[in-house]
Amino acid sequence: MNWGGPGFVLAIIAIVMVASIVKTAIRAKHGYPLDDDDEDGGSGKRRHRRQRDRIAVERQAQLMADQNEQLQAKVLRLEERIAVLERIATDPATRTAREIDALR
Repeated sequence: MNWGGPGFVLAIIAIVMVASIVKTAIRAKHGYPLDDDDEDGGSGKRRHRRQRDRIAVERQAQLMADQNEQLQAKVLRLEERIAVLERIATDPATRTAREIDALR
């Protein structure tokens, strides 16, 4: 076997390329980042993009939290109104008429 021949060199290159493709596929399947950044955060552009994305996600989360509070307050008011309507619907007519007259 000729260890220094072109076939051996091409076989090593092919093995490395296939291993890289398999590694990328596994990382993508499990949700890991696909770029191999350094531990300090990678290049400036990538770091800036990630920071911008993180700020956008935080802003969206805050907006959703605010909207959730508004909706909860609205549901509470509607529940109170429904309780009043249920009381009016189930009370005797004369008592309801007296209460309405008392409010005038």
